[in-house]
Amino acid sequence: MKDWKNVKENLIKFLQDELEKTGVQNVVFGLSGGLDSAVVAVLCKEAFKKESITAVLMPSSFSSQSSVDDSIKLCEKFDINYEIVSIEPMLNAYIKSMQNDFLRIGNFSARLRMSVLFDISSVKKALVVGTSNKSEILLGYSTIFGDSAYAFNPIGDIYKSDLFEFAKYLGVNVEIIEKKPSADFYSGQSDEDDLGYTYSKIDSYLKAKYDEEKTFEELKNLNFEDDFMTKIDSRVKINEFKRKMPKIASLGEFNG
Repeated sequence: MKDWKNVKENLIKFLQDELEKTGVQNVVFGLSGGLDSAVVAVLCKEAFKKESITAVLMPSSFSSQSSVDDSIKLCEKFDINYEIVSIEPMLNAYIKSMQNDFLRIGNFSARLRMSVLFDISSVKKALVVGTSNKSEILLGYSTIFGDSAYAFNPIGDIYKSDLFEFAKYLGVNVEIIEKKPSADFYSGQSDEDDLGYTYSKIDSYLKAKYDEEKTFEELKNLNFEDDFMTKIDSRVKINEFKRKMPKIASLGEFNG
């Protein structure tokens, strides 16, 4: 079991230090009704004054009502200021061209939400706080220029499977903790169904290979199947570009 008290204190200091470096005094973040953004919301409430933070709920017709309800309940419990901005009008203006492709709709929705957040951040003279966990970042299970866009991120080094325990420590509403992980792309959508494996299994492997640097034979001895390891390794590799700043060509390289 992690020392969640120490983790919480360090992440609160991280948030305070990162904001102080910029000279900005306010933060905004998207609140989806899911675990990750709920943890970030509580951390921000602990780190900053009430008037300095704004949670933004951005539902569409594809969002479940429980996502909105759970977000509001969290804000009421922790006395967090929030705004509701529907992305439905913006989404409807383009949705016909996406021909019911839920992946395209989901990615487009994520980019719309981040556009809204950055617009609100400009009005409020605030920075956008990220809500992506380590599992998502490694797997590339995020939308570039969508939920992967932010000024800084307090939970990006915490695996999804560990966030459940951290959320309990922080007092996040039980409805959110017990909810099946979902990007809420459409009714019944499940992150683990999309990934093909549970977060528990994926995270066990990611920790063993990338944190503990175990060899292939050691991983085999932990009963990870070849096909599983190949699929996860492939996801980590092909999505590496999402974890880096875009590369800019240097003309000096061509000047001999």
